[in-house]
Amino acid sequence: MIKVLSNEEARELFQTARVARLGCVVNGEPYVVPINCHLEGDRLYSHSLSGLKISGLRANPHACVQVDQIESDLHWRSAIAFGKYEEITRSTERAEVLSKLLHRFPMLTPVESSIAIDGYSAELIVFSINIERVTGVSEE
Repeated sequence: MIKVLSNEEARELFQTARVARLGCVVNGEPYVVPINCHLEGDRLYSHSLSGLKISGLRANPHACVQVDQIESDLHWRSAIAFGKYEEITRSTERAEVLSKLLHRFPMLTPVESSIAIDGYSAELIVFSINIERVTGVSEE
C-alpha cells in the first residue's frame, strides 16, 4: 500500500541515504546525476568539480534532489527535495561543509578528496540546494 511520508520521514531519508540524484535543467533538457549530500536544516549541501551540472545550475538554479531506500519491490521509500542552487564561496563555510561531507563520505574520489582536504581550492564547487519543499512516498 502506498503511503505519503511526513515531512520528517522524508527528511530522514536524506539523512541516511548514501547516494542522491540531483535533477536540473541543462540547455533546456532535464539532467540527472548522482551526488553525495548532507542535509542541515533547509539546506542540502554537496560538492562538484566544474562541469555540465554546475553550468546548468548557474544558468537555472531550480533543482531537485531525490533519494530512496529500497529493500524489495514491495518495501521501499522515496523522497524528493525541491529548491534552488546556491554556491558556497566563503572559505570558512566551504571548509566546514567539506569537512562534514568528508566525515560522512570518506571515500570520495581521490581527485576530490585531495582537493577537498584544504577546503580552499577554486576548482572544487561547494554548493547547497536551499529546500523549498520536500515530498515522499513509501510502499510497505
